[in-house]
Amino acid sequence: MVRKIFRTGNSMVVSLPKEILNPLHLGEGAEVDVQFDQTRGVITIAPAAVLARSVDADFVRQVNEFIDHYRPALEALARA
Repeated sequence: MVRKIFRTGNSMVVSLPKEILNPLHLGEGAEVDVQFDQTRGVITIAPAAVLARSVDADFVRQVNEFIDHYRPALEALARA
């Protein structure tokens, strides 16, 4: 599957389609391990840990939305 590399901020990004992410239970916020095999000239992307695969991607999205929405209150509580 051919994908394009594009810039987001100071980073270069490759988008991954849902048909690849869904079977691995990966979504926004999931951690992946990126390796470069210099001998073969190959980049591999794999789930970072077995535990990460057991966390529902929708739950991760909801937690991230909660943190974004309540960040000022959470930061104030952390200072208290």
